[in-house]
Amino acid sequence: MDPQQPAGAKIKITKNGPYLISGGVPLGKEVIGTNDEGESIKWEPGPTYPAQAQYALCRCGHSSNKPFCDGTHAKVGFDGTETASRQPYLEQARVIRGPTMSLTDAESLCAFARFCDPHGQVWNLVNETDKPAARGHFVRQTCDCPSGRLVAWDNATGQPIEPKYEPSVRLIEDPAKNCSGPLAVRGGVQLVSADGFEYEARNRMTLCRCGASKNKPFCDGTHVSIGFSDER
Repeated sequence: MDPQQPAGAKIKITKNGPYLISGGVPLGKEVIGTNDEGESIKWEPGPTYPAQAQYALCRCGHSSNKPFCDGTHAKVGFDGTETASRQPYLEQARVIRGPTMSLTDAESLCAFARFCDPHGQVWNLVNETDKPAARGHFVRQTCDCPSGRLVAWDNATGQPIEPKYEPSVRLIEDPAKNCSGPLAVRGGVQLVSADGFEYEARNRMTLCRCGASKNKPFCDGTHVSIGFSDER
């Protein structure tokens, strides 16, 4: 499951403060695109930010210069205590085995992007992966899951099916829910906790930037219920 770590690409979590990104990791926005029924079906690229070797991104949700930190976390007394499991993904995930493919699901990582829902939901589609159409939907929908909660596996090879990502950070926008979402971190960027612990490097993960997740540093979907916006 561990992608090869790109040299120098790192996110350091500071105690009750911002994410410090180093290694020249590109930063931009990405929008959850929906169909006429409001279902999440595609990622739409948004604007990008000028390249920087390193930068600090707001983690408390209160910066007046989002997505960048402006020091407000100290003024508001932000508690950024990391409470998420530090177990590797596969030790957290349950397995659903289908006829030709399987699904692993680590529910606590859910960022509520809803790509799993169309065509009857991936938890049902996995049982129909001997049918080409269902298999295609299943692979696409799991790969679009930004948090990596959901991973598709080829039963024949035992290998995960992952999109090819270069190291990057994307600020998710969710117009269907009228809110801004988490940081989508892609391409195996190393995440380091405030106490120096190195989380498992993964191809896809989502980090909280509204400040309200109960599963810090990871997103738990709370940005939707509080209506978080990086425009405010």
